[in-house]
Amino acid sequence: MTTEPSNHQEKEPLEENDFLWEQLRDLPYFRALLRAVEARSYQQFEFPAPLLDMGCGDGHFAAAAFKRPIDVGIDPWYGPLRQAARRGSYRMVVYGFGNWLPFPDGYFGGCISNSVLEHIPDVDAVLKEIARVLKPGGLFIFCVPNHQFLGNLSVSSFLDRIRLRFLGDAYRRFFNWISRHHHCDAPEVWQNRLSKAGFQVERWWHYFSPEAFHVLEWGHYLGLPALASHFLLGRWILSPTKWNLAITRAIVQRFYDELPEQPQGSYTFYVTRRNTV
Repeated sequence: MTTEPSNHQEKEPLEENDFLWEQLRDLPYFRALLRAVEARSYQQFEFPAPLLDMGCGDGHFAAAAFKRPIDVGIDPWYGPLRQAARRGSYRMVVYGFGNWLPFPDGYFGGCISNSVLEHIPDVDAVLKEIARVLKPGGLFIFCVPNHQFLGNLSVSSFLDRIRLRFLGDAYRRFFNWISRHHHCDAPEVWQNRLSKAGFQVERWWHYFSPEAFHVLEWGHYLGLPALASHFLLGRWILSPTKWNLAITRAIVQRFYDELPEQPQGSYTFYVTRRNTV
């Protein structure tokens, strides 16, 4: 936490790791599936240093997705931040908010933000601040739920089919509320935000098919025992062994193995760069 970020370039691992197991042994299966798919997607990129993780949380994702510690992780929650420091996922962790980053202009070569921006009401201010602390041409990669998120919910779709649209809408509001989402937007909306903040979008793609999303949706309810375990014992998984999780893995494996790009996917990955002028 007192170590300064490095100034040299580091290439993140490109080899295929068992990201699904890395997540399943520590997290409820529905969260593990989504995070494993996302962790695998980061392996195709070479990240310039120093690298910032916006909304680093407890550092679990960074530890699983990146072979080396990320230079800086920032988060507004003390508890998870202390866990990130103990985990060693970052060379330095910082308490702070996305709309006021305690770094000089052009300090970072790159920034990632994994499933964070959708939870921030004033996301435009955060995007502008990220642009400020990135070098011209700096890489900014993030992922968020998209405009298909609510429409892919299985319960509300069923209610719509039996002409109980008002209950379907209520369920969509409920699920968005428990997910703490302020933004589930289409790429056009994000492209407009990013352009105003000083970014160019190089590429985006949807991921996590509707079928995979149903695993996540129902996992919120079927995973209640894991929630109880975490509340009482501080652990999501009581026996993180391969034999104990073999059936769980067999169920979710095919969704992890699906093609990375899913046109009807509930989430979107964005690869952007700060404008050079």
